[in-house]
Amino acid sequence: MNTPFENIPIWAAIPIGGLLLIGAFLTLVGAIGFLRLGTFYERIHAPTLGTSGGIGAIMLASMIFFSTATDALVIHEILIGVFVTITTPITFMLLARAALHRDRAEQNGVVPPKHAPSEAGGEQAPS
Repeated sequence: MNTPFENIPIWAAIPIGGLLLIGAFLTLVGAIGFLRLGTFYERIHAPTLGTSGGIGAIMLASMIFFSTATDALVIHEILIGVFVTITTPITFMLLARAALHRDRAEQNGVVPPKHAPSEAGGEQAPS
């Protein structure tokens, strides 16, 4: 039986393996950061590494693999990358704003005030 893995030339297998390792590493770093960081506001940044860099590297590896395995240019995975790139920051921004609104309504004290005090109306420095 002839599988698609046997037909991949070495010049394509090396970048595919490298991109898969990079994508897996970035996803692992994002997951570890998500577990180790303490507050919600710190944790919101960690998964962006896995979704942006990790998905991008794995998507490129998939495009190279299927393009060489089928002898046709396979680029429809770019749509996945575009959708992930657009939706991930928007989702995290909405989550952060909702948490910020909730914490300010509960007067948690761990978030900055709504309006920072301006320096213009304060005391002037001595001459």
